[in-house]
Amino acid sequence: MHKKLFIPGPTEVLPEVLEAQTKPMFGHRMKEASELGTSIINKLKKVLETDQGIIIWTASGSLIMEASVRNSVKKGVLGTICGAFSERWHKMAKANGLPAGKIEVEWGKAIKPEMVDAELATGSYDVLCLTHNETSTGVMNPVEEIADMVHAKYPDVFILVDAVSSLTGVKLDVNSFDVVLTSTQKCVALPPGLSFCTVSDRFFERAKTIEHRGHYTDFLLMKKYIDERGGQTPSTPALSLYNALDFQLDRMLAEGMDNRYKRHSDMAERTRAWIREHFELFPEPGYESQTVSVGKNTKGISVADLNKKLGERGLAIANGYGSKLKEKTFRIAHMGDLQMKDIDELLAAIDDILGH
Repeated sequence: MHKKLFIPGPTEVLPEVLEAQTKPMFGHRMKEASELGTSIINKLKKVLETDQGIIIWTASGSLIMEASVRNSVKKGVLGTICGAFSERWHKMAKANGLPAGKIEVEWGKAIKPEMVDAELATGSYDVLCLTHNETSTGVMNPVEEIADMVHAKYPDVFILVDAVSSLTGVKLDVNSFDVVLTSTQKCVALPPGLSFCTVSDRFFERAKTIEHRGHYTDFLLMKKYIDERGGQTPSTPALSLYNALDFQLDRMLAEGMDNRYKRHSDMAERTRAWIREHFELFPEPGYESQTVSVGKNTKGISVADLNKKLGERGLAIANGYGSKLKEKTFRIAHMGDLQMKDIDELLAAIDDILGH
């Protein structure tokens, strides 16, 4: 039995989107590949409202995170940790031998501009890494406010943003940052396997001054192929997923991005209201995610047993993430192509199972 996914990725993929992957194959150096790559880039610029560069990698979003720090850090990189996934920036910097510091807050709390200000004031960093949406805790960090502060006080600091679980589901001014990245298996509502990012002009200029950018992780090599070969990539991309992404971007533009953002916001409000009625919200008030709601398990229910019973009805939510939060919290994602009727179906099923 297929389980309708209300987890923070991979998300539900519509049959017609899956079907778009089944077009006949073509060579990745043929004109069809150039036309498809160019089409996707142009549509992404419309969807994200930007004239910045766009790069698409056949990889998870983690690859772009690692590539971003490899292509930019000279003096030092500041990580901002508020959960399991935001810690990844810091781990990657350390793994690549880069000078790295961090701000770390209690899980459930948000990263605030004043915290970043205090650390950047040391003068130890030229790159700042932010996570827009932390799916382990349901916190959405005020990255635009942080960017405003950085631009005003530390204009030479580059800002890299992990928007893996928020981009195309929450309106974000990507032009305020040097790199904003996402993956296809979250709000984009495609199968996993592709990631893409916006890139500022000054980031490309910075990359030119970095000697060891890697090969698959080289922003400049990716840009060269886009510019000189019309949207192609150095290595063979996931062309079937390209077809699905091109199709899905048409669907997004037809829905209208403001409508898409409102749909996500409405589903988030509905889910949060239900959690407040029956449990408690885990994230700090005022910083709740618009794409995944995390509740405290105040009733001491077995989240695993609840999910098993939901599975029998063809539905699935997520337990708390990791040893810190498993069974202590539960996560309900409302992103991608889910509709309000899907949220109503899920919450009614949970009410029935728990006897609300």
